[in-house]
Amino acid sequence: MGRPLVGEPPLPDLARLLLLAAMAGAASLLTAATRAAETPRLTLTASRFSELPGWSDDRVAAALPPFLKSCARLTRPREAPLDPNATDADFGRVEDWRELCRTAAMLPPGDDAKARAFFEANFQPALAGNAGDSQGLFTGYYEPNFTASRRRTGPFQTPVYRRPADLVPGHPYLTRAQIDDGALKGKGLELMWLKSPDDFYVLQTQGAARIQLTDGSTVRLVYDANNGLKPVNIEKILFDRNVIPPALFSQINVRAWMQTHPAEAEALRRQNPEFIFFREHDGAGPIGAQGAVLTPERSLAVDRRFVPLGVPLWLAAQDKYRPVTLRRLVVAQDTGDGIEGPVRGDFYWGSGADAVRRGGDFYATGEYYLLLPKAVARRVLAAN
Repeated sequence: MGRPLVGEPPLPDLARLLLLAAMAGAASLLTAATRAAETPRLTLTASRFSELPGWSDDRVAAALPPFLKSCARLTRPREAPLDPNATDADFGRVEDWRELCRTAAMLPPGDDAKARAFFEANFQPALAGNAGDSQGLFTGYYEPNFTASRRRTGPFQTPVYRRPADLVPGHPYLTRAQIDDGALKGKGLELMWLKSPDDFYVLQTQGAARIQLTDGSTVRLVYDANNGLKPVNIEKILFDRNVIPPALFSQINVRAWMQTHPAEAEALRRQNPEFIFFREHDGAGPIGAQGAVLTPERSLAVDRRFVPLGVPLWLAAQDKYRPVTLRRLVVAQDTGDGIEGPVRGDFYWGSGADAVRRGGDFYATGEYYLLLPKAVARRVLAAN
């Protein structure tokens, strides 16, 4: 669902990591050059819970609610694959997971000991790798807050569009520049109007937002579709031009530059042809790609070609430039542009100012372990 926007004060080496991340294309930062010529391939290595860094220290019970939310999405026939999009391995059938879902639903809320015992008794950890390399890149995203109007008035001049009826998923549609130039004007597709193109840029990169409307009501915007065009990393373009000194390059300063250089920022944004369409959501949110409501600090966006949505994972990642370590049980519940590769994750920090503060500019290296039902793990590991 996009890249982070606002974070800690600028860090001297953050720019270098941003550039490396763009060049690596979501592959391991440590072996990007070697990987460039290889086809990504998920490999799994059997592990033990005692080998998971920090396993005994996590509040494991906090991962049960998101796991049960994913369980509720298992509405396909019992013989259907867990996630038909994950084609690198056989992660079992719906029936392989439903019995564990029923057992998990009977656990007492908040009981870490019983939750830990449940996972240890029923799951097998498997260290994920890209052709054997377990190190990957982990970023963060969050749900921003904006003010908007139902009518185009005063400062509210930037439209947010719903999905056009003639858009065909997976097929190229109008470019961002064409839409900015008015290609959709007059078609009645405007959901609402934001205060600035900068707000819309953040909305598009994060994929969702909580909106305070001028009439006093509150709604959520969630991702609905894109225009089928490959995104261009405009922050890398900005970095390459050395517009912001490398020592000061951060998400907060990128946004500040856009606000003080509106014409240049508009020209820069037009170089990214991708455009996101949204829909309103009145309930809890935001909603991940699996259809479940995301849980702050327990939901992870992954590349579902390699990791099926709904699978619990043990995440162990260390921020490269700040003293932030993540060692916790999460659930694969979302996807996002730029989240590509067998070992790649986008960590959902939540909504509001604290999530922005903690999640902005989060760039980490680390690894994750897929927790698979033991019978499924035996088949997958034998085939692997």
